[in-house]
Amino acid sequence: MKNTLHAFASLGCALLLAGCGALPDKPARATLYDFGPGLSAPAPAAAPTAALPALSLAEFDSNTRLDGTQILYRLGYADANELRPYGQSRWSQPPAQLLRQRLRDTLAERRTVLGPEESATLARTESIVPDTLRISLDEFSHYFDAPASSTGLVRVRATLVRSATGGDRVMGQRTFTVRRPAASADAPGGVKALIAASDAAMAEVVQWVDQLQQQQPPVPRAAPARR
Repeated sequence: MKNTLHAFASLGCALLLAGCGALPDKPARATLYDFGPGLSAPAPAAAPTAALPALSLAEFDSNTRLDGTQILYRLGYADANELRPYGQSRWSQPPAQLLRQRLRDTLAERRTVLGPEESATLARTESIVPDTLRISLDEFSHYFDAPASSTGLVRVRATLVRSATGGDRVMGQRTFTVRRPAASADAPGGVKALIAASDAAMAEVVQWVDQLQQQQPPVPRAAPARR
């Protein structure tokens, strides 16, 4: 009986050890990326210009596929219609949020930038309604033209809207598509290329907005009569 119990005990220990050895390793933690700490140095002073009016920056719109934090790529040489995620790499926030912060920082170098709530407060308390910039993020992917050739591809649609007594008026709308080459055919290469493409796209948007507002200066609203 003792020999039998000893055999069962030995068998149980062996099975336990085998089971422990078969346990999977801890899942690898995904690498998180963002757009970095921002501009490393202030931009060179531009030639004196008329003060730019305050601008309201709306929340970005994006299609549902870009609402998550996955870093996406397309194999254009195989099936450009399929978006694929990198397995162990993520953005720290959805791309639309990262882009909005970058655009806000760039705009704020030359003007006051307000959020939707701040703009509503200004309109209510001072009867000043700033123009509103709306951005739709339509494409944000690491695009492969060939296995060894890829770019960061960013496409946004910008709409500048002015509120008037008779209702809102679209001052202009334009689509910006920017590509920047990737140094490597992997997630880190795609991230750097997408950041470079994003910075270039946001710079184009800022230049476009400045030109529109200089061509169509806002007209101050008359303060409401007090009773």
